Amino acid sequence: MTPEQVLQTTPKVLSERQRVSYYDDGYLLVEKAIDDHWLARLRTATEEMVMSSRKVSASDATWDIESGHSAAAPKLRRLSSPNDHHPDYWAYACSDIVLNIVADLIGPDIKFHHSKLNFKWCGGGEEVKWHQDIGFWPHTNFSPCTVGLYLYDCDNNQGPLGVIRGSHTGTLYDQYDTNGEWVGCLSDDDVTQLKQDDIVYLPGPAGSLTIHNCRSIHGSQVNLSVQPRPLLLNVYSATDAMPYTFNPLASRYAGEIVRGKAARWARHDAGPCLIPPDWSGGYTSIFALQQKEGVAPN
Repeated sequence: MTPEQVLQTTPKVLSERQRVSYYDDGYLLVEKAIDDHWLARLRTATEEMVMSSRKVSASDATWDIESGHSAAAPKLRRLSSPNDHHPDYWAYACSDIVLNIVADLIGPDIKFHHSKLNFKWCGGGEEVKWHQDIGFWPHTNFSPCTVGLYLYDCDNNQGPLGVIRGSHTGTLYDQYDTNGEWVGCLSDDDVTQLKQDDIVYLPGPAGSLTIHNCRSIHGSQVNLSVQPRPLLLNVYSATDAMPYTFNPLASRYAGEIVRGKAARWARHDAGPCLIPPDWSGGYTSIFALQQKEGVAPN
């Protein structure tokens, strides 16, 4: 469905003002959208996963670890495809409490693409430089959106998600460097062209959702606090959006219809879209790519 068609449907959860704001600005913050029951389940699952990371000594296809990580003191950047590693993550990703909100923004027919859990560990957890998601995993249209959940309260010292307001309607930027290497972020020259007045950071209490469109320029600063900032991220698209490159965070659930019906016709939005490298040989995380740490083995 086009945005105009979505706005003609009756919303299940969001207000009309929230839906219009998402389409105008390219992002939405829904505070305390997820209840304490779900937060408790997801926190427990995350504690179990962090405990399992104590056995890991190097980044791999599942874990992206920070320098200084050890069994005694885990220091994590990302858990890739958490839905594949604990059933409560997938149960949450398919829950009505999430999908009703997604349906209000992209329509009733919804397809899952991938998931990740970005920890942004305390005491300097790395920044995520300004970038656009759609260049990592292009689709035939621009319906894909990323739904982030703050598992704990997140303030401005913890590196909350930042978004450039309205950037989803503007330029799609080259995320290769001058040597032709994929770095997954805007160049310094492109960053200088961004309007500082359009930068919006989205702190929020536990249970808040950050939702941004796949074209929106976004990133986050370092975590200077004494607490990690786990942000659980799930990516969804309308079922008429077809990916045409390898999924960098492959999952057994990739492409699963989680609400509504499969599309018979693909919908194509006008305009070019950046083609990323062939991720089938392996992928670590945006952190490793932006820091030019190389690609992990399969």
